[in-house]
Amino acid sequence: MNIEQIHSVYFVGIGGIGMSAIARYFLHCGITVCGYDRTPSDLTHLLCQEGAQIHYEDNVELIPASCRDRECTLIIYTPAIPAEHSELTYFREHGFEVQKRAQVLGTLTCSLKGLCVAGTHGKTTTSSMAAHLLHQSHVDCNAFLGGITKNYGSNYILSSTSPFVVIEADEFDRSFHHLTPYASIITSTDADHLDIYGTEEAYLESFRKYSRLILPGGYLVMHTGLKMQADVREGVTVYTYSREAGDFHAKNVRIGDGRITFDLISPFGNISGIELGVPVTVNIENGIAAMALAQIAGCTPSEIRAGMLSYAGVERRFDFHIRTPRMVYLSDYAHHPEEIRRSLESLCELYRGHRIKAIFQPHLYSRTRDFYREFADALSLLDDVCIMDIYPAREIPLPGVTSALIYDNLRPGIRRQMCSGDEIFDVVRQGGFDVLVTLGAGDIEDYAPQITKILQPLA
Repeated sequence: MNIEQIHSVYFVGIGGIGMSAIARYFLHCGITVCGYDRTPSDLTHLLCQEGAQIHYEDNVELIPASCRDRECTLIIYTPAIPAEHSELTYFREHGFEVQKRAQVLGTLTCSLKGLCVAGTHGKTTTSSMAAHLLHQSHVDCNAFLGGITKNYGSNYILSSTSPFVVIEADEFDRSFHHLTPYASIITSTDADHLDIYGTEEAYLESFRKYSRLILPGGYLVMHTGLKMQADVREGVTVYTYSREAGDFHAKNVRIGDGRITFDLISPFGNISGIELGVPVTVNIENGIAAMALAQIAGCTPSEIRAGMLSYAGVERRFDFHIRTPRMVYLSDYAHHPEEIRRSLESLCELYRGHRIKAIFQPHLYSRTRDFYREFADALSLLDDVCIMDIYPAREIPLPGVTSALIYDNLRPGIRRQMCSGDEIFDVVRQGGFDVLVTLGAGDIEDYAPQITKILQPLA
């Protein structure tokens, strides 16, 4: 089925961050968009306001008549949907064109130059930063992102003139193997999704296969600390980057008074006086990677300098809700041990000498089982930690796997607590901190408004 044949699109799991970006694309094209999701959310409400029809019960009878013609209806689903889902089963059994989100993204972007960001962590921030750099420059871009950008209030950017599309290349379920990048960043390859890959070597091989998809004449920019070796086609130029070393790196880093500035060292030409619009230390490396893509695409030094300063961040990525000299509260999507380590290292560097507390909600039983020691080690950077119950997402409980595995492996001497969702506000009211960070990819973000309300009088 090609785009011209499609009159309607039905999304099974339309509320997902990546799914909603594609839904917005089809809405922009004037195509009927309908879908199912398990629960309402801010994203689904926005999609409905933009013209989508969405319901929240797995019920074939609720599929609109406009999406029952298999000749002109495309079905898109996310791998997070269980195979026994009745609506998905109905479409498959009745001969509809059914594709994964990544397949559709690959089709939509094959006629554009893909600027892709892959890696265990850092994808959303780096790709949204790169999209902002390009969009506010003379180059412009399209973008399908994994988070809501604060600059645009969306996870989707459209350009009628730019040949570039910025894509967050997701390794979950090997989705990024459907892409054909012109240029790509690989931020990190710390093992994850072992429920899918089984072993770290299989995970690394998946990234090697991804690197082979970069088009001849294109570029790969890899972090210096990766465990994998690139396996690129002839004609692909390979660069490295990091904060302190590599073809792209920072020099003259200055941190103080709530500001971070540095100079970019680059094979495409150095740029002095870069200032981060979101001044957290982890964004030095994210910014270096984003600027590498921007230089490859042709952005000028002055455009890059202005874009880095005006970049406002992504919701749930180092998202400050309160930021005063007396009280700081932020939330972060970090849900892998290395992501948590980088977030907490940034906080410790920014707020040296302050009392920092983390409330962490583990995401998935399988990830907790595989990495509970690493989670405990990362969280042990702080002196005050509260661990919530595991957020199951798509999984059923595993015998013996609870948050206590992390709790019991925290270093001696840490002030520690465990709590349920019902108890989180009591934990916040206990105080004893100057900086609070809530961490996790589950529903912990839903508590942020009330936590902000509790802490506001102390700010």
